[in-house]
Amino acid sequence: MATSGETAFERDLLDRGYSRRQLAKATALLGAGAAAIRATSAVAQQAAKPVAGAVRIGANECWTGPFPIAAEAAFKLVTEGNRYEPDNEHQKLFDAVAAVEDVPADRIVAWPGSSDPLSRVAIAFASPTRGIVTANPTYEAIWRTGDWLGAKVTKVPLTKDYAHDVKAMLAADPNAGLYYVCSPNNPTGTVTPIADIQWLADNKPKDAILVVDEAYIHWTETGTAASMAATRNDVIVLRTFSKLFGMAGMRLGLTFAAPVLMEKMMRYDGGQVTGMLPMTAVACGTVSVAQADLIKARRAEMNANRDKAIAFLTKKKIKVIPGSHANMFMIDWGKPAKPMADALLAENVQIGRSWPIWPNVSRVSVGSAVEMDAFCAAIDKVWKA
Repeated sequence: MATSGETAFERDLLDRGYSRRQLAKATALLGAGAAAIRATSAVAQQAAKPVAGAVRIGANECWTGPFPIAAEAAFKLVTEGNRYEPDNEHQKLFDAVAAVEDVPADRIVAWPGSSDPLSRVAIAFASPTRGIVTANPTYEAIWRTGDWLGAKVTKVPLTKDYAHDVKAMLAADPNAGLYYVCSPNNPTGTVTPIADIQWLADNKPKDAILVVDEAYIHWTETGTAASMAATRNDVIVLRTFSKLFGMAGMRLGLTFAAPVLMEKMMRYDGGQVTGMLPMTAVACGTVSVAQADLIKARRAEMNANRDKAIAFLTKKKIKVIPGSHANMFMIDWGKPAKPMADALLAENVQIGRSWPIWPNVSRVSVGSAVEMDAFCAAIDKVWKA
């Protein structure tokens, strides 16, 4: 039972079925203790610590940095680093994104990457009684936060084509508070058709929220859910500059959503996180989003590097999960993945991890042509069918 001394945030969580112990965890996660909490297994990034000198194709980073024209904009902001916000930089970013994505600027919010808003949606819209439904395998941040807090989490296998099985997701928990779709999916790189995502948006409970994670959307041209977030009050789309734009270390992400949803996500700490972004990252992102020709060229280069590596593996009769439209693919070794990753690391090539549901499968990020040649050379040395 709520008491008069509780905040609106605390009353909201208690009313949705959280215990006082769970409430304390949520307060720590989104309050002053957020930095420390994010270092725990509950929400920590799962990429391995990089090995100095190795070919690093394990964390889905871009093999190169920001576009030079965007880096120039960031450096200009370095020279104006004495100002908190030299010239309305946030609004410039929102206007630039709005022009490219056809999403109203008042439905765009910037964040330090995507992990923070992923944790927030779990807290804001899910609970022990209105749970979270995700695919499996997929990016685990939402379900890790849900598990840690005590929200109900339901995981549904991908379809035979490695898309999200949206009908099975709805059937698995018809009363969930939050449905999460990652497309292109991490770790498979596979796409869930927009028509399927639209079906889930139209058939889920009216008061449930659909979150569409489009961290890898710039690596494909298969369609986006941005228009749903632009027109509906029950869809949130997540974006990041960490992938194609080569800004992983600059920590910049976006959410597209109705202001009322953003208010629910930010009410816990007054929007402090979104107000403390580095201006260098904001300026770099503002310029990056408008570089249509550079985006197309970088995507084409990545596709060529990925397809060449997959062709090499296929020729060696090593199974690759088909259908990736992202800067990663998954290799099914037919035996435990960790020894294969260790053997490649001994050849100075660091690939990605496996997922519990697929212990024989490794995720490999796509690097430069030189890096992928090194990967193929290492496979030649260590592969034994």
